[in-house]
Amino acid sequence: MELKVKIKLLREGARIPVYQTEGAACCDLTAAEAVTVEPGGRALVPTGIALDFGNRDYAALLFARSGLASKKGLALSNGVGVIDSDYRGEIMAAVVNLGTEAVEIHAGDRIAQLGFFPVCRAVFTEEDELDDTERSSGGFGHTGV
Repeated sequence: MELKVKIKLLREGARIPVYQTEGAACCDLTAAEAVTVEPGGRALVPTGIALDFGNRDYAALLFARSGLASKKGLALSNGVGVIDSDYRGEIMAAVVNLGTEAVEIHAGDRIAQLGFFPVCRAVFTEEDELDDTERSSGGFGHTGV
């Protein structure tokens, strides 16, 4: 399945996202400028791109790159970034350094993964009762560790 995506390069050195392999579910986003993230620190890393996929049946999701997370402790500070279909501003990667050393990000470094996923919009109806289930209201860890 393909989704037509228009892209606008906003900064000098901005790059169009690239799928690294034929089977890759997400493409890599690169940093448009250098950023240093101190241990325990957070930063917004500009990618220099804006997107128009113009279809409210999809959202773009931003994920951490596993290599940066496992080797340097660099993760997305919000876990997963959500880019709504009507957003036209610059895509920024909000990162946090969970490691013990500063992480230097250079312009052109791959800093996050971007994927496009179908969206289902809920229609809410208020009810006095909800259907009972075996789990019911059992919360975190209710089945054990």
